[in-house]
Amino acid sequence: MIAIDAPGWGTRRIEHLVLDFNGTLACDGMLLPGVDERLMRLSMKVRLHLVTADTFGTVTEESRRFELALKIIKKGAEDAQKAELVQRLGPLQVAAIGNGRNDVGMLREAGLSIAVLGPEGASSEALAAATLVCPDTLSALDLLLHPKRLAATLRR
Repeated sequence: MIAIDAPGWGTRRIEHLVLDFNGTLACDGMLLPGVDERLMRLSMKVRLHLVTADTFGTVTEESRRFELALKIIKKGAEDAQKAELVQRLGPLQVAAIGNGRNDVGMLREAGLSIAVLGPEGASSEALAAATLVCPDTLSALDLLLHPKRLAATLRR
């Protein structure tokens, strides 16, 4: 569990981390350098959920070394499928990280949402839906590993 207490924003006890794969954790279907080590560390604190349409067909191989729940979603209405996962897990216990238009629903639903600028860029809709924006995926994962940094950013 990751505890975040930010004055004026509130307290969150994050039990689940919902992650987009392509564009967020991976580029062209391959994990970005440094992501694997951070996911290993985060998996000791929260339950990882990887949600993807698996555009490149690589997610099973790329994620096999992590303990996580993998959800390969159907093409079409991807945004709604991702949002439904967050709703099912309990939004206030979820942190979500994404970058694309199909991540907007999960970013809006999650108690804490982070949009990232990655090699594929980020949609303006994802940036607007997120609680905060990070310059890259590693920075977003590091915030979750160091929640006092989050509290400093989120406080009012």
